[in-house]
Amino acid sequence: MAMASLAITWLGHSAFSLRTPGNKTLLFDPWYTGNPSFPAKARPAAADLILVSHGHSDHITDAAAMAKQTGATVVGIWEVTSWLGSKGVQNLEPMNKGGTITVKGLRVTMTEAIHSSSFDENGIVYLGEPAGFVVKLENGQSVYFAGDTALFSDMKLIGELYKPDIAFLPIGDRFTMGPETAALAAKWLGVRQVVPMHWGTFPLLTGTPAQLKEHLAGTHIEVLELEPGQTAQ
Repeated sequence: MAMASLAITWLGHSAFSLRTPGNKTLLFDPWYTGNPSFPAKARPAAADLILVSHGHSDHITDAAAMAKQTGATVVGIWEVTSWLGSKGVQNLEPMNKGGTITVKGLRVTMTEAIHSSSFDENGIVYLGEPAGFVVKLENGQSVYFAGDTALFSDMKLIGELYKPDIAFLPIGDRFTMGPETAALAAKWLGVRQVVPMHWGTFPLLTGTPAQLKEHLAGTHIEVLELEPGQTAQ
């Protein structure tokens, strides 16, 4: 039976829902509660897998609720999954950078990210180091979700090792890469398409997809610019 194409829905900020070619629903960094760019009507009703890149509230706030609502398995670094376990989440797959697991028919590798990771819960709670993910889909296609990160030279190695087709890259600047460094990341990764994220949510995030397109002019790398709630496939 022929597989469907990958479908990508942006849920605002760095939250995404992916329907994989094997008809699995994969959520990245679910932050819906208090997210000013999240369209409530687009809240996922089901999920098979939730990937959490780090512990900041704008990435992890709804991870426990979604996991308990849907029964999805949550993948994250050890400290994140341990913390989610303390919140009553049962289906957990802890891992660390450089490791690869197969879960729900998807091959997930945890990669480096240059950022920080904590949650403000009656004081700052340390939640391990930030990370990114490479996910190999059922049809052999690979996607790279960078999480919140600065540009780092090992993105070249991620490109060499995993050959991602699509990269989800932050472009907002100040707390992550901006458009210029995100464009360089896309070139190092060798991807054919970039999905910009972590932009436009707050005035402090000044980077825009238009700027990213300018910095990628003359390349064959497409910028997939979505509106919150919009799906592309």
